[in-house]
Amino acid sequence: MSAASSVMALVRPDLQAFAGYSSARSSALVGDVWLNANESAWANPADSEGRARRYPDPQPAALRARLADLYKCTPEQLLIGRGSDEAIDLLVRALCEPGRDAVLVTPPVFGMYAVCARLQNAPLLEVPLRDDGEALNADLDAVIATALAGNAKLVFLCSPSNPAGSTIALDQIERVARALQGRALVVVDEAYAEYAALPSAVSLLATHDNVAVLRTLSKAHALAAARIGSLIAAPALIALLRRCQAPYPIPGPCADLALAGLSDSNLQLTASRVERIKAERSRLQLALAVLPGVLRVYPSQGNYLLVRFADAQQAFDALLDAGVVVRDQRAAPQLHDALRITVGSTLENDRVLSALAARRVAA
Repeated sequence: MSAASSVMALVRPDLQAFAGYSSARSSALVGDVWLNANESAWANPADSEGRARRYPDPQPAALRARLADLYKCTPEQLLIGRGSDEAIDLLVRALCEPGRDAVLVTPPVFGMYAVCARLQNAPLLEVPLRDDGEALNADLDAVIATALAGNAKLVFLCSPSNPAGSTIALDQIERVARALQGRALVVVDEAYAEYAALPSAVSLLATHDNVAVLRTLSKAHALAAARIGSLIAAPALIALLRRCQAPYPIPGPCADLALAGLSDSNLQLTASRVERIKAERSRLQLALAVLPGVLRVYPSQGNYLLVRFADAQQAFDALLDAGVVVRDQRAAPQLHDALRITVGSTLENDRVLSALAARRVAA
């Protein structure tokens, strides 16, 4: 069975030949008078350059090529979407027949996987992370067994995991993909990959067509408001998902900003900032661990730390009183006493430490 036919067998049968919507920008037409999309003949008064008058390219070619170069894949393997969220939603809708095909997640983890499954009425399978006293790690033997027994079409593995900060070795991801070949697509969410010391799962696509990878410009590249995410997968699956996607998913100004942000000089600056965050992450982890009332600081390969407190509410309130907003994780499975703290600048991290050190912790 060819790679294309194998991965496409995972797609809902009613969508495998889906043509989607043919927009005015989906045809490669050439002309200098454009009257095919019912656009305004004049620019908006606030748009001095008139760049917003026309509908944007659905998949901006220059940005797609630049992202493919950045992530070491081909443009045909890459779909640009509105953050990672759109790709997650597209995958669930395209692969899961409502009420039958399941989505597997490893809580505590990013909540959008479960949200998209619920919206599609796809059964949700949960394989909790295991706390070994040092880290919260994925139980991959249980992931494989649960996916096979529960008819999972999609298996989401978050590496680095949010909020746990743990990673999954490449050979272990490959083991899951091999076990689920022909049964499920293994989606590796690498939203925080720039902060991690491990290779990308993109390299697995050459030998495992049932692997897909999520990447984003929202974190290390500081473009969260631009909402630019990428899905990297087999070309046949990418082409199908493009037909399922909204006609004009990427606003022109966002594509321009993203392309400028990925220039060689800006990538060098981003890389240096990532190193600064990693250094601050180590400093913050060590300093938090010795504060009164801190029970555990989990090691992290993301730009955040998961911290357990003797009194998480008191810690949250102390930080808020100091003007510091962190993520309350107490509603998440296994995290009844935990907060997630993003690693900020040196000054911001110092404010975190000062606010927590000033608390009066009950003996």
